[in-house]
Amino acid sequence: MVLEMDAPSLEWVDAVRIASPDQIRPAAEALNRIALDCGMQAAPAHSIADKRTPVDTEGNVLARDVFGWTSEKAWWRNPRIALDSPITSACRFESEPFWLNEKGFHTRQANRYLSGIDLSNFEARAMTRAAIVVPVHLPFGQIGAVSFNPLDQSITDLGDMFERYGDIFGLLGRTFIASYVNTMGLAQALPAKSRLSKREVECLRWAAIGKTDLEISMIIGRSRATVRFHIHNASIKLDAVNRSQTVFKAAQLGYISLHK
Repeated sequence: MVLEMDAPSLEWVDAVRIASPDQIRPAAEALNRIALDCGMQAAPAHSIADKRTPVDTEGNVLARDVFGWTSEKAWWRNPRIALDSPITSACRFESEPFWLNEKGFHTRQANRYLSGIDLSNFEARAMTRAAIVVPVHLPFGQIGAVSFNPLDQSITDLGDMFERYGDIFGLLGRTFIASYVNTMGLAQALPAKSRLSKREVECLRWAAIGKTDLEISMIIGRSRATVRFHIHNASIKLDAVNRSQTVFKAAQLGYISLHK
C-alpha cells in the first residue's frame, strides 16, 4: 500500500524516532518503508565527517542491511565521499532540504554558496544521478544528512517530488539522525555544568577576532592577568586544551560568533 504523504502524522515521526538502542533498527525500517512508498531509496549518514555510517545494536550497517545499499561500490563504502561528493559539500552550507542533479542545486531560498560547488563528473562523485537531500546540523558542529534517491534512476528532475515530499523528508530525516546521534552518544561532549560567565564570553569574543590578551585588557579596562584568568576559566568549563579550542567550542555553543 502506498502511503498518502501529503500531510505527515505524528505516528510517522514517532516511528522514525529512536529513544533507546533497541529502537534503532525498527526506526530505520520505518524510514526505509516511507522512502520506498515515495519511490525513493534513503541513504542516512549521522556525520558527513565520519567514514562510519549508522549501525544497529549488533553493529550491522543500516545502509546495507535495511536501506538496501548492497553493491560493492555503494556510497557508504567510499572513504572519500565526504571530500568528493557535492552532496556533502552542500550540507556544510545549507541547513534546509534541497534537491540536486548535474545541472545544479535547487533550494526554497537562494543560497549563493551552493553556486560555487563543483558539479563536474557529477554522477561518479555524488554516486547518484539526482537526490533530495536533508542536511542535519547537530550540536557541537556535527553535520549529518539523509539523501533520498529515486528508485527509477532515469528520473533526474525532482522538482515535483521535492514540492510534495521535501518538507516531510526534512522532518523525518532530522528526527531519525538527531535521535540516533543522541542515543548512540556514549560520552558527553562537555561537562554538564559548562555555562560561561558574561566576562568570559566578552574576553572570548575579542579573542575570536584575533585580539591578544594585552589588547583585550585595554579594551575592557582590566589587567592582562584578569583576561588570562577568564579565558583559562572558560577553557576549563568547555574542556578545551588550548585557546583556539576554547574559542571554537564557545562558537559551537552559540556564545560567540566567528564573524567579524
